[in-house]
Amino acid sequence: MIFEGKTINLLLIEDEDYDVRRIKNTITPFEERIKINDIVSNGLAALELLQNKKGKYDVVIMDYQIAGGLMGEELIKKLKEIDSTIQIIVITKMTINLNDYNFANKLIKAGAFWYCTKYPGDIEDYIYQPTDFVMSVFNAYEKCLLERERNRSYQKLHRNVEDILVQKKIVGESPIMIELKEEIEKFAHSNVNTLIRGASGTGKELVAYNIHYRSDRRYENFVIINCGSLPSQLVESELFGYEKGAFTGADKKKLGLFEIANNGTIFLDEITELPLQAQVKLLRVIQDGEIQKIGRTEKIKVDVRIIAATNINVEEEVREKRFREDLYYRLNVLPIFVPDLKKRTSDIPLLIDYFLSNISIDMGKEKPEIPDETMKIFMSYEWPGNVRELKNVVQRILFSSQARITPLLANRALGISEETKPANEFGFGDMFNLDNIVPLKDMEKVLRERYFKFVRINSDSDTDAAKKLGLAPPNYYRMAKELGLK
Repeated sequence: MIFEGKTINLLLIEDEDYDVRRIKNTITPFEERIKINDIVSNGLAALELLQNKKGKYDVVIMDYQIAGGLMGEELIKKLKEIDSTIQIIVITKMTINLNDYNFANKLIKAGAFWYCTKYPGDIEDYIYQPTDFVMSVFNAYEKCLLERERNRSYQKLHRNVEDILVQKKIVGESPIMIELKEEIEKFAHSNVNTLIRGASGTGKELVAYNIHYRSDRRYENFVIINCGSLPSQLVESELFGYEKGAFTGADKKKLGLFEIANNGTIFLDEITELPLQAQVKLLRVIQDGEIQKIGRTEKIKVDVRIIAATNINVEEEVREKRFREDLYYRLNVLPIFVPDLKKRTSDIPLLIDYFLSNISIDMGKEKPEIPDETMKIFMSYEWPGNVRELKNVVQRILFSSQARITPLLANRALGISEETKPANEFGFGDMFNLDNIVPLKDMEKVLRERYFKFVRINSDSDTDAAKKLGLAPPNYYRMAKELGLK
């Protein structure tokens, strides 16, 4: 047994000395394993004791008709409210029919584990049938341990979810962001598919995280896939998986992302990058709740909530026949829009302070001061890369190791030369400054980051940007992620 060697701690609620003696006699052969810690004669005293010694008792043995007014089902419910894992065995001297299912159901509904009459074959010495009574105590204890272990697992999951929500906090108090947070809370309590729209860098993935981890599916898997990073020939095997021997090289079974996300949520970022053939199969999954694995004839049932995201005009993609209209309507049941940073400039100081606080801790540095004249520069900047660009700028600021961020340092972090301001933020004049000479690898990263950003903003999609840069989409996605642009 899982409880072997452990002491079972009892709380006895009984107001008749005669019955207390008989209960003690019944468990005496197991006194090394079963211990009556306390005895009380009324319900209120029992509640007070249980509250003060929470977690000290495993099983309660209680008289159904206890003195003091608080008794029966009402007492059972209040005991369970204090400790939901404690198991309650009810004993009664009432003359009842042992086939009285209504009485039994009332006790079980209130939270009792088991019940019996007080009268055994030997009424002078024991409660009920002694062996059955003792076995019920052991079984109640085992159930108590299992429920406590389940509670610990639940609490651990709950803490993990809370930690994730802290890490994925949505920062902003502007009216448009308050409205967005309200929509997230509302959408989280639904179970329908959601399409998140917004420019690159606005935080669409952050919104998806918050929807999932505030929903009833929060303890299940949250699977993220960037559709633009998948090679076209591997899209179906990644999404739906394959069986061993399905094709040359399939030496073992592969679970698809929809199987992994079963009962949870799958986040399809850059959904418009999905090839048309895969769009057809995704539509079938939404319609039928089934997936077709490569190499398997039988379909597999899945229960997955789909959250998709895009930064391009989906309606235009539909008109150009690059995205299926029926799939668009299936995904766009609950649309949610993430605003550009320039539309919520009042949130910029909050975001800068948030990133400064968190990144400075990670870097082991003191949080620098941002004077008003410097903050005005950040407030007037257009932020074409949105919140992602702002975070990158904060990282550059911290690399300067200055206690006070001057307007000059702010302009350098933004890529704006004080002497000759470039036409846009992609100028590199600030890198060629005797007061700001950096190692070659740092300069290469900044130049690459700005060029990637420049190309992406002037491209229709990640795939288009990858093509212009001469990169395969998966390589483009990997490099953009390394640069902090994903």
